[in-house]
Amino acid sequence: MSTSLRLSTVILPLHRWQEGGRARWQRAEELGFHAAYTYDHLSWRSFRDGPWFGALPTLTAAAGATTRMRLGTLVTSPNFRHPVTLAKELISLDDVSGGRITLGIGAGGNGFDATALGQEPWTPRERADRFAEFVPLLDRLLTEGAVSAQGTFYSAEEARNLPGCVQRPRLPFAVAATGPRGLKLAARHGQAWVTTGDPKLYEAGTPEQSVEALRGQLDKLGKACADIGRDPAEPDKILLTGFTPDRGRILESVDAFVDFAGRHAELGFTEIVVHWPVPDSDFAADEEVFERIATEALAQLGG
Repeated sequence: MSTSLRLSTVILPLHRWQEGGRARWQRAEELGFHAAYTYDHLSWRSFRDGPWFGALPTLTAAAGATTRMRLGTLVTSPNFRHPVTLAKELISLDDVSGGRITLGIGAGGNGFDATALGQEPWTPRERADRFAEFVPLLDRLLTEGAVSAQGTFYSAEEARNLPGCVQRPRLPFAVAATGPRGLKLAARHGQAWVTTGDPKLYEAGTPEQSVEALRGQLDKLGKACADIGRDPAEPDKILLTGFTPDRGRILESVDAFVDFAGRHAELGFTEIVVHWPVPDSDFAADEEVFERIATEALAQLGG
C-alpha cells in the first residue's frame, strides 16, 4: 500500500493558550501530523458548560507556534458566519500562517450555534439553501479583489479583499457533504471532501455497514465530479473519525488503527483525521498509544 495516505488530528479548543493550548499544537507538529484542525463552533455538545475558545484566533496563535504543519477548521458553517467577514479573516490567517490554511466548511446543524445569535434554527432545506449561496460567494471573495453580489441570504457590496490569499488562487476548501446538493458544491468548489460516515449507523451499525455506506458516498462524489467534467480522483477525500460504529476501537492500539486506516485507504480516502485525546469524553484515549499511532502507523501502512 502506498504511503500517500495522510494522518491529521483535531485539537478541540478547550485549553487556555498558556495552559496546554500552545503545547498541543506544537506537539502535533513534532509528531509529524500532516494537519491539525479545530472545530469552528461557539460551543459544542457535552463541552458546552466548559472552556471553549474561538477557532480563528486559536488557529492564528497556532500559526505563530508552528512552522510546517497545515492548519484549518473542520468545519466552519454559515450558522454564525457571513462570507464577507469570514473572507477577510481567512485571508489574514492565510497570510499569518505563510499559506498553510485549509478551510473545512459544511452546512452546519441544529446545535448551539444554530440559535446563539437569537435566531430560530433553520430547517434542513434552509441550511442547504444558505450553504449553496455561501460557498460560491466565499469562493469569489477569496479570489477576486472586489466583489459585489446580491443574494437571497448573503450579499456583498464592493467588498475588498486585497492582496488575496498567499495560496493561489485561494486557500483550499474541504467541503463536508453527503447529500446531493452538498456533493455538487464539493465537486465544483472543493479541493477536498470531508465525511464523518453515515450518522444512521452511529449507535447500532457495524463497521462493515459503515464501510459500505462510505463506499456509497464516495461513488456519489465521483458522479458529482463526473457530471461537471472533473476527474473524480482529483479532490482529496478526508475521513473525520470518531463517528463511525468502530470509533471506540480505532485508537486502542497501533494495529487497530492500521487495520482501520488500511481498509479506508482502499476505499479511496487520502486523509484520516483523529481527535487529540480528551479525558472523560467521547474522545478519551491513551495519549501514549495516540502518539505511537502518529509516529508509527503510516510506516506500517507503507510496508
